[in-house]
Formats: sequence, structure tokens, C-alpha cells
Amino acid sequence: MEMKKRISLELRNRSPAEVVELVVDNCRSGDGEVEGLTDEYTELEILSMVNVGLTSLSKLPSLPKLRKLEVSDNSISAGLDTLVEKCPNLTYLNLSGNKIKELSSIKPLQSLKNLKSLDLYSCDVTSLEDYREGVFELLPQLTFLDGYDQEDNEVPDSEDDCDSGSVLDEDDEAGPPGDDDDEDEDEEEGGSEGDEDEVGLSYLMKEGIQVSVCLVPPGGEDGAAVQGEKRKRDADDEGDDDDDE
Repeated sequence: MEMKKRISLELRNRSPAEVVELVVDNCRSGDGEVEGLTDEYTELEILSMVNVGLTSLSKLPSLPKLRKLEVSDNSISAGLDTLVEKCPNLTYLNLSGNKIKELSSIKPLQSLKNLKSLDLYSCDVTSLEDYREGVFELLPQLTFLDGYDQEDNEVPDSEDDCDSGSVLDEDDEAGPPGDDDDEDEDEEEGGSEGDEDEVGLSYLMKEGIQVSVCLVPPGGEDGAAVQGEKRKRDADDEGDDDDDE
């Protein structure tokens, strides 16, 4: 599909000024230039033109709010000074899989003061000796090159960071984690112990094993002690009567 037609379809009954993100990957540019995109896209922040046959960005319109530009897997080799003029607020640029061979080709990007992330993966320039050191020296405003910073730390995933701040589930709203589970386990253990006692007693009765049951009289253990003492005194009194006879 031609780029002009693809862009027209992506509008989806919107005016160009209403479009914030535009993805036209894998369509075709007739002459290797940007087609169908105009200065009317004043609110555009994200533009993706992956594998569309671009050889130049010279016809890119003015996009003052553009922050992210994806133009990987094309045949761009130079002319990046256009980005400085047309996209001054660019923070992320993906040129992976293009025909960038020399560090001098990316030198115009020095004027993009907000540029934080640059991808040149699978470009010939990456095979140069001290490639990473050279790019960071040439573009000191960069934080990430090919997905890693100067300390080889991988670029964080902004979507994961956002998800980590999501609202807790209702089950997690009150109390420290695991409290509910512990209580459930205690209840289950208590119930199982009671069941074991019942089963043990019924088993003994079923097998005909004699079970001695000690009944505690009213008053509890103290009452039992009093009654025992009374029986002892009665026995002593009987002994005294026999002696008298």
C-alpha cells in the first residue's frame, strides 16, 4: 500500500490536528521520501515509519511536538540535519537497520538537545572500533544508545514502571500481605484437629476397646479433692469405731 493512502486510512475520520500517534509501518514510499504527511499534524508526538523504503527524511514536514520517531529498516544514510529543523523536541530516535556508516552522519543530532535515546543497531557504523564511546562523546546529551547507557544498564521499560504504580487489588487493601492466608491456615488446622479427636474416639468404640472416662464432679478439680478428703475421713471414723468395739 502506498504511504499516502495508508496515512489517509489511519486518520479514521479525524483531522490531522487531532492525531497524536501515527503508525504507517510496512507501507511503500514511491520515491524514497516521506509522502502524505503535512504541517497540519501539529499535535503529533509519536511517528512510526518502519520498513517503508525511505532513503531520505528531507520531505519530513514540521512536527514541533514530535517526541518519538521510528524509522528503522529503511535505507537512510544521511540528511539527519532535517530532524533538527523539523523535529526540535525529539527525545527518541530509532535508525536501526539503515545505512549509517560513519559517525559524521549522526553529527547533526548534536543540536537535538532533548535527544535521550538513539538506536543504530544493525547499521554499519556499529562495527567501528570504540563505536559506543565515540557516539556518547559526539552526542553528550544521550542517555541510552542501542538500549543501554554508558554503564551498560538496560533502558527501563516505562510501561512496566507505570503498571507497578497501579492501584492495589481489594484483597491487598487492608493489612500486611499474608495475614489472611495465615488465619485461614489456622482455622483449617484447628478444624482438622477436632476431626481427628472425633474419629479417634469413634474408632476405639467401634473396635470394642474399653475407654475409661473420668467424670469431674461439680466444682471442678477442687470439688473432687474435697470429696476425696471426705471419703478418707469417713474411712478413718469407721476404723475408730471398730477399735472401740
